[in-house]
Amino acid sequence: MRFACSEAMKKIDDYCISKIGISELVLMENAALKVLNNLSLKNDNFFVLVCGTGNNGGDGFAIARHLFILNKSVRVFFIGSLEKISESCRINYEILKNMGVSIHSIISSEDIETLKFEVMMADVVIDGILGTGIKRNVTGIYEMVISVINENSKYILSIDVPSGLDSNTGKKLGSCIVSNKTVTFQLYKKGFLTYGASDYLGDVIVENIGIPEEAAERFCESEFIIDRNFVQDNIATRDKYSHKGDYGSVLVFAGSNEYVGAAYICSMGAARSGAGLVTLCSSKDILNILREKLTEVMTVSFEDSDRIQKLMEKSKAIALGPGMGNTENTFNTVIYVLKNAKCPIVLDADGLNVFSGKLNMFNCENRGIVITPHLGEMSRLTGLTIDFIKENRISTAQNFAKEHEIIVLLKGYNTVITDGITTYINPTGNSAMASGGMGDCLTGIIAGFIAQGLSPLVAAAAGAYIHGLSGETLSKNMFSVSATELLREIPYTIHEVTSDKKLEPHH
Repeated sequence: MRFACSEAMKKIDDYCISKIGISELVLMENAALKVLNNLSLKNDNFFVLVCGTGNNGGDGFAIARHLFILNKSVRVFFIGSLEKISESCRINYEILKNMGVSIHSIISSEDIETLKFEVMMADVVIDGILGTGIKRNVTGIYEMVISVINENSKYILSIDVPSGLDSNTGKKLGSCIVSNKTVTFQLYKKGFLTYGASDYLGDVIVENIGIPEEAAERFCESEFIIDRNFVQDNIATRDKYSHKGDYGSVLVFAGSNEYVGAAYICSMGAARSGAGLVTLCSSKDILNILREKLTEVMTVSFEDSDRIQKLMEKSKAIALGPGMGNTENTFNTVIYVLKNAKCPIVLDADGLNVFSGKLNMFNCENRGIVITPHLGEMSRLTGLTIDFIKENRISTAQNFAKEHEIIVLLKGYNTVITDGITTYINPTGNSAMASGGMGDCLTGIIAGFIAQGLSPLVAAAAGAYIHGLSGETLSKNMFSVSATELLREIPYTIHEVTSDKKLEPHH
């Protein structure tokens, strides 16, 4: 599913109207009908609609008309000047008046009190005040109306975007409707992906209002939200004649005396995601601890340079960094691997930390580098503050990926995966997964998918989706999910997504 900024949405609308010939009124009517589909018409009977002067308000007037025809109790309020009303909004306003529906203009404090009374009585309040084009802070009577709605409503549905939310940045513009549900049209809005935006959105439903895909492709960037279809399309069904050699080999550089678990989790992440062969390279002390546990993973010591070189030549993917420690030995290992590897590399944790202040190290011949930083690691790499990155996650990841010609997977809520040209947002995962080792597991999964033939960008996107979905599935029955539990769930999740079966946790 694509996501878009407000400027792209305006261009799409204009193209549909001026070039294709779909009238604005047709789009407005389609939008109104889609909102109706998201109302509980069997259970709710009293609706208050608050409409502004733009097309968002026009949608609201059209919805009010349909509710009135369905014999629902409808109260309609208008905020703004009739002199500034858009043409399509005016038409729906006039139709509603001609049908005998009263429209109360909100001008004075008395009107605010009337609104408050009706809102308190309503089953549902429908917000059609401000649309996606708003850029300035909400003030004056608009701010008062939004406060009344937020403080007195049983249930709020917003049309396209909660009034007062910047649909590009996800920021509250002074005052903002706090919705229970947002029915947005055609494309997910870019600002909805920002940290904190979900506080205002409620459940987000994306409804198709009859805009051809060709129009979206013409004006949208290559920016997508990952879904099951994406994973199904990219992870091939296994051929009955296949053998382990067909699914690639992964070489994992991981672990130290302080972080033995990272080596285990990353290696098993690669194995459980389906890689044909996985070899862990670590110190002798670590390998002595792990050999009995890693029954499905081969091992090689850091000291065995000749064997490491041969393994690197045969590997289809390398995972590098989890639990290695931010030391000179780690630095030297990373440099050696970057200079000598002929396959894609997934860099995580201390494999990234050694780059702080040394970003020129990315300038190697290998153009299949995937980095998987969390916010703190991204801050150290870029010199930007964590707060800035939080507010500009997509652009920060895109700019860094483009500048260094690498793939960035910026972890966190709505993980960003980008090569600077194409961007994916991962919607899966939840806070039950907030525990140590999750990133190590993800690094292994991505390396495992690369080894099986996926491009590094697609492997990172599909890996993030499977990783998050495995955690979501487990969290149905678990308060918190450990990386060890997740490792057991991964192959079930991959199987069920690729075969489109119902997901249930496995134990």
